[in-house]
Amino acid sequence: MIWSAFWLSLQVTSTATVGIVIIGLPLALLLARRQFRGKLMLETLINLPLILPPTVVGYYLLLALGRGSLIYAVLRIDLLFTWQAAAVAAMVVGMPLMVQTARAAFEDVDQEIEAAARLDGAASWQVWWHITLPLAQRGILAGLILSSARALGEFGATLMVAGSIPGRTQTMPLAIYAAIQARRYADAQVLVILLTSVAFACLWLIYQLGPSSKR
Repeated sequence: MIWSAFWLSLQVTSTATVGIVIIGLPLALLLARRQFRGKLMLETLINLPLILPPTVVGYYLLLALGRGSLIYAVLRIDLLFTWQAAAVAAMVVGMPLMVQTARAAFEDVDQEIEAAARLDGAASWQVWWHITLPLAQRGILAGLILSSARALGEFGATLMVAGSIPGRTQTMPLAIYAAIQARRYADAQVLVILLTSVAFACLWLIYQLGPSSKR
């Protein structure tokens, strides 16, 4: 049970992380560089999972992924109680950390440098790839680590939309809960130590990326 939960957690987290990067980076750049109507509403919606109870986030995901949803009506895909649903839940709760951290990194990039590159004939994608991303890479990497760690530790919303099916949807946080319920304390302790070690390593890496690591 321990290792099946471990490998499933890696699968769920890696899938969620891909989604976080694909969706989160453009959102972060949009919020950092553009002023538009509804910006405050968009930012509020992105950050809601940070303060909503996980069961509430899970409820909204049930509505979004269930058989009465637009996703099911258009794609005819029933994601509920699959590992893909767990990945969606992990992506949603991890996304705000990526967006806010990457946004701050983009805002720190000197736009005069980007403007100078454009005057020299660089295309927008070249400015983005060769200037903006390298200058913001430390903040982006920190956001990626934070959001991935949050996705790995997701519990409540995952339980709502994916359940806790051993070998299919039971990630490490869910396996810990199941082990405690079944009084398999040795299994729970192994998973707790493993998740704690990952969390410690993630925070250590983030501190290494911070300004204090330069001193």
